[in-house]
Amino acid sequence: MLFTPFEIKETVDMFLRYKLDIRAITLGVSLLDCACAFGKETRRKIREKLLRVAGPLVQTGRDIEIEYGIPIINKRIAVTPIALAAASCEEADFTPFARTLDEVAAELGVDFVGGFSALVQKGFTGGDERLINSLPDALSSTERVCASVNVASSRSGINMDAVRRMGEIIRAVAEKSAGRSGIGCAKLVVFCNAPEDNPFMAGAFHGAGEAESCLNVGVSGPGVIRAALESRRDASFDELADTIKKTAFKITRMGQLVGMEAARRLAVPFGILDLSLAPTPAVGDSVARILEEMGLESAGAHGTTAALAMLTDMVKKGGVMASTHVGGFSGAFIPVSEDEGMVDAVRKGAISLDKLEAMTSVCSVGLDMIALPGDTSAAAISAIIADEMAIGMVNNKTTAVRVIPAPGKKAGDWVEFGGLLGGAPVMAVNPAKSDVFISRGGRIPAPIHSFRN
Repeated sequence: MLFTPFEIKETVDMFLRYKLDIRAITLGVSLLDCACAFGKETRRKIREKLLRVAGPLVQTGRDIEIEYGIPIINKRIAVTPIALAAASCEEADFTPFARTLDEVAAELGVDFVGGFSALVQKGFTGGDERLINSLPDALSSTERVCASVNVASSRSGINMDAVRRMGEIIRAVAEKSAGRSGIGCAKLVVFCNAPEDNPFMAGAFHGAGEAESCLNVGVSGPGVIRAALESRRDASFDELADTIKKTAFKITRMGQLVGMEAARRLAVPFGILDLSLAPTPAVGDSVARILEEMGLESAGAHGTTAALAMLTDMVKKGGVMASTHVGGFSGAFIPVSEDEGMVDAVRKGAISLDKLEAMTSVCSVGLDMIALPGDTSAAAISAIIADEMAIGMVNNKTTAVRVIPAPGKKAGDWVEFGGLLGGAPVMAVNPAKSDVFISRGGRIPAPIHSFRN
């Protein structure tokens, strides 16, 4: 017998009871060959290429779902950073590029398109500045377009001019989408060490070092990990770690199967598999509840960072044993609004913004989907970004900030975003000012261990 009855039941339970899914199949497409001096012509080329290359994506995903019985939650496209693809154009405003991407995404039926992005970790080009200045209008006038700006890296240090500007931009995006609680900010990520092959939004883009096109897969299964730990409540940490690693291996193998099959049907190379425990607002699909299953009364209690460190590391170890091409983030996400356990911890006062920052030193990404008071200053947002970029730079890991200053809301209020974005209590921000620090500008140099030539 190829599979035992126990193994068959275990697999069925993963999907039906514990919410295992393929969170996204993301088709990366290079737009470098679309660039020309005229914006209208460049957009025409972008539209034609995306319709041609990504045309079969959604139907391919649906076919695989039906044939294999594996849920694929999102079908997405990631493109070359528009700051590169549109740099030669004469236009000062890149918002029309965002609208073109949005229209194509709607026509194809994809859920999101990522890549309205710029890489400014060491400085700005003209294209970078134009893209960043376009973000408030672009994100408030589109539904499916996601944006990211990489402002720091372990090799280049932190571009504090970019950090200051992004605080101002996030404020402006929130104000432009004030009628929807600042939801435009949910589509904007500020990165340190942004990966070029990430299938997860809002930070996905198709890096300049990538192939003409490729298929990346993001797998998520917090509920499966938690269920595996429920039967190990008296186990030592060695046994817990082994259980997480073995479970991550099984999840990754499933993702590898779907990714390879989707790439074959689309006639593109398979890129990477990102095994990231990405929660949803649904009960039973929470990273915070995994941490509590290890023995914490609540996520945020002392010991949370240690528990999260082990979880992230064991997920990575299980993943790399199951797939040759693990990439993206891979580990554990700790968004607030998208995780019902995190929301519960914030409501109980067990998690503060400072504790979340500490947790980002060991998680996969950073400060994610956090609602801030609507009157949070641009300088304060920039300072939050600077701290998170420093964690990523010094630890040679990806970190990110996706915060939403909710217009008209104060600490303790509730903000609802809907769908996979969920809702969250507004978190208090340290009242001490950082304005003078942020106004200095320039670059914070890379750490000494960046010199590895």
